[in-house]
Amino acid sequence: MPTAVSAPRTLYDKIWDDHVVDVQEDGLALIYIDRHLVHEVTSPQAFEGLRSAGRPVRRTDCTLATVDHNIPTISRKNLTTIESFVEEPDSRAQCMALEDNVKEFGLTYFGMKDKRQGIVHVIGPEQGFTLPGITCVCGDSHTSTHGAFGSLAFGIGTSEVEHVLATQTLLQKKGKNMRITVDGDLHEGVTSKDVILHIIGVIGTAGGTGSVIEYAGSVFRGFSMEARMSVCNMSIEAGARAGMVAPDEVTFNYLRGRPLAPKGEEWDRAEAYWRTLKSDEGAKFDIEVIINAADIVPTITWGTSPQDVVPITGAVPDPSTMTDPVKRASAERSLAYMGLVPNTPMEDIKVDKVFIGSCTNSRIEDMRSAARVILAAGPDAKVAPWVHAMIVPGSGLIKKHAEAEGLDAVFKRAGFDWREAGCSMCLGMNPDQLAVGERCASTSNRNFEGRQGSGGRTHLVSPAMAAAAAITGKLTDVRKFMGAIADSNIAAGPKLKLAQASEFMDDAVLPSPAPQAPSVTPSTGSDLPPPEAPSTVQKFIIVKGIAAPLHIENVDTDMIIPKQFLKTLKRTGLANALFFTLRKDPHTGKDKDFILNREPYTRSKILVCTGKNFGCGSSREHAPWSLNDFGIRCIIAPSFADIFRNNSMQNGMLPVAIPQEDCRALAEDAEAGLELEVDLEKEEIRRPNGKAVIPFKTDPFRRHCLLNGLDDIALTLQKGSVIEEFEQRRSAVWPWLDGFGYKSGKIPITAAKNPKRMDW
Repeated sequence: MPTAVSAPRTLYDKIWDDHVVDVQEDGLALIYIDRHLVHEVTSPQAFEGLRSAGRPVRRTDCTLATVDHNIPTISRKNLTTIESFVEEPDSRAQCMALEDNVKEFGLTYFGMKDKRQGIVHVIGPEQGFTLPGITCVCGDSHTSTHGAFGSLAFGIGTSEVEHVLATQTLLQKKGKNMRITVDGDLHEGVTSKDVILHIIGVIGTAGGTGSVIEYAGSVFRGFSMEARMSVCNMSIEAGARAGMVAPDEVTFNYLRGRPLAPKGEEWDRAEAYWRTLKSDEGAKFDIEVIINAADIVPTITWGTSPQDVVPITGAVPDPSTMTDPVKRASAERSLAYMGLVPNTPMEDIKVDKVFIGSCTNSRIEDMRSAARVILAAGPDAKVAPWVHAMIVPGSGLIKKHAEAEGLDAVFKRAGFDWREAGCSMCLGMNPDQLAVGERCASTSNRNFEGRQGSGGRTHLVSPAMAAAAAITGKLTDVRKFMGAIADSNIAAGPKLKLAQASEFMDDAVLPSPAPQAPSVTPSTGSDLPPPEAPSTVQKFIIVKGIAAPLHIENVDTDMIIPKQFLKTLKRTGLANALFFTLRKDPHTGKDKDFILNREPYTRSKILVCTGKNFGCGSSREHAPWSLNDFGIRCIIAPSFADIFRNNSMQNGMLPVAIPQEDCRALAEDAEAGLELEVDLEKEEIRRPNGKAVIPFKTDPFRRHCLLNGLDDIALTLQKGSVIEEFEQRRSAVWPWLDGFGYKSGKIPITAAKNPKRMDW
């Protein structure tokens, strides 16, 4: 709740302070969650946990669900039910499970027949569900998108999804304050996607670890909301817990009149509060990064990490020039996977597919940007004969919006495949995938190995660069589609109508439906059920056994468990999926010579990684589930991604961060086949043959929970009266955050005055 604080505070400080329900002596806080987005991949096990414990969803009015990851993006002309439309059995099972769960627990749901359905991080802002000053979570790492509105938004794992559903709170340790300032004028052809790729190239994929990034400076102030969302979306690729931009007139104009945004007097109260949400003069930032806008050019990735960036005018790096042996080995591995030769000009690289979509770049401005490039190429512009180019809008409403403007006609005339809303080829959990060896210019957010399909090769680009690549058939500098001739072609092209989003938001949104499960009583907000369910968390006291050495930097969650194994309704049975692409030959299915396929490491209880940033990437809790199922209870590395660390501890596993030189020493022990012993009670790693023990530190609360096998939800439910008291104060101070039901009938939408023309 608002408190009198004299010291200057950052935007992050202010939002954090306003959401602390309770705080422990060690600084671990219980924070309230204002908005929870739910999708089909990371929620089945969470709902099953509620069901088993007899717990309801505490705040159905603060929860919004949709399907996005698994669904096909083909025409829905013949759609009747998900059961008949989604052909792949595991995908169908997850989608049907969500439909059953939202009915049972009484949640608002945008299904496939609803034109508001779309990617969670597109529909939240589009509907006005996302607001400044809120806390927002989802079982998806790109929840950072919503920080563009001046909110604290971050991804969580399935165990934390269950925690929020049951308690509307999360246990969190406050992160560091980091500010990235970009001032100056951007060059022609440089977009928000180029800006964030450049930033990640500068600070690396671990540069923001443990931090919340505030994006400041004239460049971000000049961006539209959609451009800000693209930047905040990829904060997780920079290692950050979240990213945010202070709200301003651009924010307010975007939100005004949205279906789920406050109205009338409540809007006035909300806006007055939102205007206080900016970092105070003199506020302390733990990390400051300053970038000159003039240094940024159209940017593209060359390798298998978002930090592997190069100007489109540059060339493929040469690993032989790299002095750091770990980075050199990583680059060599990336180039081998990508099928690239050092020093090859980037513009000489041919592509097989082009994907414009994802929660990063599937909004109306992205569609307009791509269409502009096509029009600039002239009336006869066509997708290169060998290229399959897909455009997937982020929601059904964006699809209707683009069609009203005539953008779909531009795309289809040029030979693009115009699809229905969904995550599509961003992660290939649905039929939209790359084949082995296919190369794609993609507007998505990750270029990890196998991300878009087993053996697929991904180059991250802006929508404009993707459109240019589709036409030329190779990676191309979009600035070649600018200038007098391009302007003349656009002027001579079809006259496109600039429509407003408000024209398509006429659906009545009703209050959350009543739960249909007789065994679960909906919460009224006046009480909380007792922690009656026994804890299922396994104790971690001492683990002794074989340790497997791993010498890879930035071990991402796609590497730990590929996307095809996320289609499960259980937390178990994933041992064979662990490091699948490293352990199995994709062509023959036979075992490769990977460390976990060799004896004695098939019996490993400990994994020692010498590379930094273990577990980076998505929020999938399936990664620790697969490690645990294999028998690995402890992972030792120089550093961990924040979400992976949290997810591991939620499952009775211990991530141990120690200096890299100590990791290398332990890896030598492991390579000799010697056993290690990890003692959490004494916080030390005991080595064989009388070698010196290696100490480590663990968060006191998490250590206590692991030693005793305690369940976070049960512990939180014991604070029911404190949560209830917070909710009462919250309703008094911020009434617009309670509920988002609507009166029946058409929702009046007020269009922004003098809307800014974007591209035409």
